[in-house]
Amino acid sequence: MNTELLLKTAMFVNFSREELETALTEMQLRVRSYSKGANILSAGKMTDYLCIVADGSVAAESCDIWGNRMCLGIIEKGQVFSEEYAFLADEPLMADYCANEDCSILLLDMSRLTGRNESWAVKLKDNLLRVSLEKALRLSERSCHTASKSARGRIMSYLSTVSLQTGKNEFDIPFDRQQMADYLNLERTALSKELSRMKDDGLIDYHKNHFVMNTA
Repeated sequence: MNTELLLKTAMFVNFSREELETALTEMQLRVRSYSKGANILSAGKMTDYLCIVADGSVAAESCDIWGNRMCLGIIEKGQVFSEEYAFLADEPLMADYCANEDCSILLLDMSRLTGRNESWAVKLKDNLLRVSLEKALRLSERSCHTASKSARGRIMSYLSTVSLQTGKNEFDIPFDRQQMADYLNLERTALSKELSRMKDDGLIDYHKNHFVMNTA
């Protein structure tokens, strides 16, 4: 377990090392490793566990009853998932969480947080609220990206947001092409064609998941 990594995550902001150690002990920390493509949590199931990506990355995916899968987002190293379901223990998961690559996951039993008022528990609840609000903003962003009727409009909205968030015109995105298409609610062929047109028009340059925004 990387204590320094955990102290830098959103879930443990303002924690002392002693409070972190107490929290991990009280919430019965478990560590699990998964190979790329392996299922971590399944839609329709319930969980008591808040999960933190210690290494690698995780894909949140939606799968309809006909087996069609769509990537909803990528959870990267140091980020959290399933916290809302763990806190509302009787709420079934609405997405599958799968290993986007070989990864290591820390699991914390949220049922152990109920009724606790120690300093570490209060801080954890405050941080949990902040994480949930930030995720709500990310969902709102996706709605803005997919509001455009054109593929170019959706791509420009997404890349512009990443540029603003990173403060750079050159950056990497966490998605491969299929995941980016799913995130923007586009067909992969339509996405690829529009990216090529935008490159030809001098708006962007890219190689795999690395993008450069060409501004005037």
